[in-house]
Amino acid sequence: MSYSETNSVWVCGHKNPDTDSICAAIAYAALKNQTDQEQHYEAKRAGAMNGETAYVLDYFGVEAPEQISDVGAQVKDINIRRTAGVRAGITLKKAWELMQTERVVTLPIVNESRKLIGLISNNDIAMCYMEVSNQESLSQARPQYKNIIETLNGTLLTGNEHGIFMHGKVEVAAGNKERVDEYIEKDDLVILGDREEMQRRSLELDVSCMVICGGSQVSTEILEMAKRRDCVLISTPFDTFTTARLINQSMPIKSIMTKNGLVTFELEDYVEDIRDVMSKERHRDFPVLDENGDYVGMISRRNLLNMQKKRVILVDHNEKTQAVDGISGAEILEIIDHHRLGSLETMSPVFFRNQPLGSTSSIIWKMYQEMGVEVDEKIAGLLCAAIISDTLMFRSPTCTASDKEAAEQLAKIAGIDIQTFASNMFRAGSDFSKKSIEEICYLDFKTFTAEKITFGVSQISAMSSLDLADVKQRVQDYLDTMLLERKLDMVFVMLTNIVLEQSEILCAGEGASKVLGQAFRDATEEQDEVLLRGVVSRKKQFIPELIRAMQES
Repeated sequence: MSYSETNSVWVCGHKNPDTDSICAAIAYAALKNQTDQEQHYEAKRAGAMNGETAYVLDYFGVEAPEQISDVGAQVKDINIRRTAGVRAGITLKKAWELMQTERVVTLPIVNESRKLIGLISNNDIAMCYMEVSNQESLSQARPQYKNIIETLNGTLLTGNEHGIFMHGKVEVAAGNKERVDEYIEKDDLVILGDREEMQRRSLELDVSCMVICGGSQVSTEILEMAKRRDCVLISTPFDTFTTARLINQSMPIKSIMTKNGLVTFELEDYVEDIRDVMSKERHRDFPVLDENGDYVGMISRRNLLNMQKKRVILVDHNEKTQAVDGISGAEILEIIDHHRLGSLETMSPVFFRNQPLGSTSSIIWKMYQEMGVEVDEKIAGLLCAAIISDTLMFRSPTCTASDKEAAEQLAKIAGIDIQTFASNMFRAGSDFSKKSIEEICYLDFKTFTAEKITFGVSQISAMSSLDLADVKQRVQDYLDTMLLERKLDMVFVMLTNIVLEQSEILCAGEGASKVLGQAFRDATEEQDEVLLRGVVSRKKQFIPELIRAMQES
């Protein structure tokens, strides 16, 4: 089922999600589903989970949200025109009639397995109709006689309608009988009127088919002669001129369809990608295929004007650089966050709740209470774990009395001991033994922009100095790679010791050490690493000081 066929709203946190980002998305989707019966809310995640979050979800028996990489509009979000595919054997006339009935200019041609094998447009039919100088074009197209009969509104008088006209040319028997021998040859298809002597002579010349125009009666002698010579005899109500004009429309469309170099799109393709392709192609309509390569329908440029954007609610962030890819092409309905106001813009007013608390999950817990919705044990456990994680078990300066009170209330509902649970949760998050350096550096990574400087900050937290010492050199060696991969001017990594409440800072990039020295008195402008005692919050203690230093330099 395509996104546009549902009333789904996605609730999603930031890239490189932490425990608060994912737990907040799950809890808020659950709250919305209980308070809004008209929509269906689904929690999503914009990146891989870290070990800490995986431990939390496993502990409370909650399935991880589906990972998404882009919320931009896709082909499946467009109102796809369900033009039925036709078989390659139908006539040009039938194809033209279908185009008029369906009010389309292109027909898709499919086989019995619904695989697209070609396209035919009204322009193709017009060009074929105009190019009538080749008298053998009809036999080259190999139509069945039943197609000719259908096109001419004719009646079969003798012969096999399932036979194929495959040799000879199309001739109109006009003039004197003596001149017939000059242009009619064996296997030709002859169009003629009620002159019996012309009919007889055509049969004597061994034509394969005769079309008798004007609905004229055919004598018994001619009928018998046609049968003996195995000639297909067709009667049509049309006059000779009309018959000659229409007969090429009995060609099967496979004879002129475009079958090579077809430009097709898939349901999962993103609109931003196909828009460029559409602008460079002369076609008006483009076929859409599903994941199995089966034909689905057609879209055109005008369909892009009324497509349904994905509807999303953002939690735990409001910076465009931290949002899932394609956010500019989505419809943002709400933002629930506890960070500084960022660069994200919306096309219309949205519900925006931003509070200076230690965790987005603390805000969501307040919303459960305000709406009078009961929290079950699993959701309570997720919210509690998220608050513990984001406040570093109440050690972070971002932690407020409301955060601690919320965590204690939620712990009672979830039936957990905060000290024991927090210790196990942080230990799961600081197990770096099975992670690559890329995973370690990007587990909790965010990008920011200030004074035209784009910089990234990664926070790696652990319960002991030994855990951080084991990864320090690997992180230091990877900093230049991070600069290149993420196209950053500067990168900073916080190696945070939760127990000692301190962070060792590593940095790289032109001017990074200078900014670090201007931001913190414990650092000098020449240092690429510095120990900041009492600094554990990226949001409240580290980022604001960096931005201030950048603005002043």
